[in-house]
Amino acid sequence: MSAADTTTPAKVPPPRQAPPPAVPKAPRRRRTSGGAAVPWALLAPCLLILALVMGYPLVRLVTLSFQKFGQSQLWGFQPAESVGFDNFGKVLGDSEFWTVVVRTIVFAVGSVVFTMVIGMLIALLLQRVSGWVKTLINIALVASWGMPIIVATTVFKWLFDSDYGVFNALLSKLPGVDMIGHNWFASGPQGLAVIMLLVVWGAVPFVVITLSAGLTQVPSELEEAARLDGAGAWGVFRYVTLPILKPIVVMLTTLSVIWDMGVFPQVFVMRGGHPEAEFQLLTTYSYDRAFVVNDYAQGSAIALLTVLLLLGVVAVYMRQMLQIGEVE
Repeated sequence: MSAADTTTPAKVPPPRQAPPPAVPKAPRRRRTSGGAAVPWALLAPCLLILALVMGYPLVRLVTLSFQKFGQSQLWGFQPAESVGFDNFGKVLGDSEFWTVVVRTIVFAVGSVVFTMVIGMLIALLLQRVSGWVKTLINIALVASWGMPIIVATTVFKWLFDSDYGVFNALLSKLPGVDMIGHNWFASGPQGLAVIMLLVVWGAVPFVVITLSAGLTQVPSELEEAARLDGAGAWGVFRYVTLPILKPIVVMLTTLSVIWDMGVFPQVFVMRGGHPEAEFQLLTTYSYDRAFVVNDYAQGSAIALLTVLLLLGVVAVYMRQMLQIGEVE
């Protein structure tokens, strides 16, 4: 073997690998000393207005409910005296107050049930009519929704008038029915039924518009699959449509309870500013005790108890709103 054959071959260096691309550094955000205060500064005008419009009356309401405050104290002849929980004791010990509470709850529940049922039926109907019919119905709903409460109450008062009421005249055209001269407000239940109809009439448009928007989010594929599986119209609504609309239904129901528990102008105007005992709800009962009997302290106590009763409903509403936000 020759010397040339015994030489060690030179090693070839491996090819150089390109260095990995440099990761660009995220730009550092400059921390401003007033960054956390900017949202509060923007909210300050709104919070100030809310504090003045809602905060002061609520504080004044709580203060009056723990005092003896009548005409003498109103005109400054005598100073207001602190009586502790005496006003609440008198109110809670009065059987008339509990009668009004039960009447208010029954009135609110009836109004909410009729509002939600009628609103759901109209919303479902709007999904099955032609475009121009849907437009006409929406215009009518918005027009009725935008009508002032005083105007709507006056119209209903005329419709159910005992002498010139259109409703009595229409019912009298039915065979064997004579409603001419019938006074719907001669008894509390019938009069409250008319007022409930007025409340439902004013609340249905908002429910229909909201539910109609929710129905547009129901996938048609799910409804078609349910029909192929043999489900009828009720089955599709119960197992497909209603579960998807449940958050909206719960929200609308809670809001309706809050609104219907606070009904005042419908009863007040319908009864000419002097609701009888059979027509008293919590709002009118509080007003009557304060401005008719001139016992502002007891009126404030009743109003504060009404606020506490509604806080439970508000808590349910806020809980549902937070759950809807978490799902989204």
